[in-house]
This record gives sequence, structure tokens and C-alpha cells, in this order.
Amino acid sequence: MRARRSSPTLAPRLAGACLAGLLAGAAGAQAPAPAVSDHPVVEDHYPARQVMFAGGVTGLPDLVYAQPAGFRPLTLDVYLPPRSLKPPRGGFPLILHIHGGGWSAGHSRHSGALSDFPAVLASLAAKGYVVASLNYRLSGEAPFPAAEKDVKIALRWLRARAADYRMDPDRAGVWGGSAGGHLAALAAVTCKDPTLDPVGPVRPGAIDGEGRPLPANPLAPLAGVSDCVQAAVTWYGVFDFATIDAQAKRPVAGPGGNPQTAFLGCTGGDCTAAIKAASPVSYVDPSDPPMLLIAGMADRTVPYQQTVEFEAALKAARVPVRTILIPDVDHSFIGKTPDATRDATLKALSATFAFFDQTLRDQNH
Repeated sequence: MRARRSSPTLAPRLAGACLAGLLAGAAGAQAPAPAVSDHPVVEDHYPARQVMFAGGVTGLPDLVYAQPAGFRPLTLDVYLPPRSLKPPRGGFPLILHIHGGGWSAGHSRHSGALSDFPAVLASLAAKGYVVASLNYRLSGEAPFPAAEKDVKIALRWLRARAADYRMDPDRAGVWGGSAGGHLAALAAVTCKDPTLDPVGPVRPGAIDGEGRPLPANPLAPLAGVSDCVQAAVTWYGVFDFATIDAQAKRPVAGPGGNPQTAFLGCTGGDCTAAIKAASPVSYVDPSDPPMLLIAGMADRTVPYQQTVEFEAALKAARVPVRTILIPDVDHSFIGKTPDATRDATLKALSATFAFFDQTLRDQNH
């Protein structure tokens, strides 16, 4: 006897009914209906994750700190000190790390030749710091000042959560390498600078030309929160876009010429204004916080003369600064041998940790 064949239209319906039955069975006989709001929901409700690191450090990965219109949600990772560690008066200091990558690449979990950078950040948190590392808009997504405004928004977002993280909102440091060193230095020297205000006009109750209410500024709650920092560390940073090409002995940046071209958003014409606005050396004044500058003297990507130039500007303004120039190592502290790379990297890391201890820690607690 031949088996009966299902009709072509019935087979998909039977399969769908079977799948629905399996799903219902997996979820229970009476699966609850999905929750529905009375307005479109764009918040991310994926369950929060926690990662445990050595020494009792808790990692909170992929936290969304900003959702600029037209761009992907921006995320950062937070590393919290052990719960057993008693915070000093006011809370633990904050350190925000900013990755490099020529402003066009990179992510929050890498730095130079360090094989496991999240573990490095966790080891800093274990010493009694709230540590964060952010992703920002890259030059292919948005030119300057987008990345710098992302850094400032991240600082404000973290400070707004100081109580949740047992953090002292009055003690914050920034640390970055290469492009991240540039963004860290710029954050340090542009405290309260209105041209880089990341929030923009709040305008409560504003209306457009047709009398319709304008959308609320989603960053309005951060308008009164500071993005100033009290210490900064740069590794092989960029500080003056007007001099870097001559120092590197390469043609002056033009359309498509160098990584900074796309970052500056200067694809033709006069770039003078953009170069000045994006160069940390343009903003140096006596109110700037203490800084540690570290660079390799064989760096072929960002000449160490950038660091020397910035050091001179800071000293002229009587800003506390310490500079470490490491002989015979290239960009990312890459030496001629693996041992040379290791020694240079660990020297820079040790100096960085010690600097934050000296500048951000309350020595009385």
C-alpha cells in the first residue's frame, strides 16, 4: 500500500504546527505573552553579564554609555575592585582607558603587545580603582570631534554612576596609547572647553518652526556632570597635527594621505582650523592636570618628538609632567627582540600604575 502524500500547502502548515508545539512544550503549557509597552522601545534589555577576574575583580562587559543618532550603540567595559576591598573616603578613583588604532580601528580590549589586556585592566582594578575601557566612533564613522566627545560622554556617564560603582567622582584619570594617547591628552587639556561640549543644547520645552516640540536631548541628564580629569597617561601619543608629518619625514597629510586625514575630516582645502582644534598642544594652560608621557625613541609611526614637544609646552605652562623615553623601541614599544619588547612594555606599565597611585590615591586612607 502506498503512503498518503500530504498536499503541498498542508505540509508547511503541519511543520509549523509541530514547531509551535515543540516551542510551547519547551516553554511550558502556558507560555506568558511577551510584554508590550505603549511606545517604541530601543533600550537593550539583554541580561546583564558579569565576568570574574583574578583577585575578586568583577568585569561588566559591553555596557552601552551612549546611542548617538545614526550610529551604533557605543559600549565600554567596567572592572570593579573586589567587594572585600574597603573604598577610601569618597570612593575608588576612576581610570578610563582609550584604545589606539590610528583613529580608524581597534577596540576596548587591546593595547600594544600586551597579550591579555583585560587581565591587565583587572589587575589595576584589584589595586583599588574603578577601571573602564571604551569603544568610540572611528574615523570611518564620524570625523573629529566625534571620538573626543565620546570620551567625554563616557567620563560623564561613569561619574553619574559613581554610587553604583563605589567610585569617587572627583578623582578620575585617562590613559591611552597612540590615537588613544591623543584622545586622552585632549580630554586632559580641554576641561570645560565649550567647543568640545559633548552634550550640546538641552533646550527644555523647545519647539520647531511649526510649533511642534523638539525631541528631548538624550544626553540632557549629563549636562551638569563633569568630564574633567585629574591625571593623564599617554603612550606614544599624538599632540600636534601641524608638526607630526615633518617630524616623521613624510609628505604633509593630504586627501587619503595619512590616518589623521580621515580623522580630521579634512579631505581638501585648508585644514588649518581642524589641525589646531584637534591638537592637544593648542589647549595647554596652567590648570591642566599632572601627566605622564611615555614613548619609544625608534618609533616610526608617531615620532617621539611629538612627546618632547608636548612636554615642553606643559613645562612652559608649569603643568606637572614626567616623560619617559625608551631607547631602541618602535611604536607599541616593539623592540628588536621579544625580550626588548617585554622589558619596554613592562617598564611603561609599571610607571603608569605608579603614576596613578601618586596622583589619584588619597595617601591618608
